[in-house]
Order: sequence, then structure tokens, then C-alpha cells
Amino acid sequence: MLENISVDKLKNINDGEIIDIRSLKKYNDNHILNARNIPYEQLLIYHHNYINKHTKYYIYCQRGSKSKQICSVLKNMGYNVVNIIGGYDSWLLNN
Repeated sequence: MLENISVDKLKNINDGEIIDIRSLKKYNDNHILNARNIPYEQLLIYHHNYINKHTKYYIYCQRGSKSKQICSVLKNMGYNVVNIIGGYDSWLLNN
């Protein structure tokens, strides 16, 4: 089952990494503090170059739909991933 986290609870995490799967342009415009940018297509195709199965990853996109999709795929491959509900838009509303 896919694990999800709200942006409120994300503020208290201290395990794992945050990954922004939006375009580099959107990431450079603004992003969640300490997030690393790996665009959706790159992470989907070349996941083994960017992430490992021993680390927990919190993944977000703009609204939460693409991150939910990619989390589902990566979870089925054995990665420890958590979808950030509502994505960056939710983060903006709560910060």
C-alpha cells in the first residue's frame, strides 16, 4: 500500500530525503526547503542512478498526481517512497 504524508507532517520528518519531480525551471523558481530536483521522466527511467532502496524518499510534484503515480511505480520496485499529498501547491498554502 502506498504511503502518503501531509505537508504539515512533512515539517517534522528527520529521516530520508525530499525529492521534487517538477521541471528544473519550476524547481529553480521555488521549492520545498532541502528538496533535491529529479524531474519525473528522469526518475522514472533512471531511478537506479538517483535513489537507492535503503533510503526513505518523500516525493512531490505540483499538485500530487504525478508524485502519486511515480511513488506507486517505485514502491512496486522495492523503493521506500512516500507521496506528499497535494504537492507543492499544498506546501504553498500551508507556509
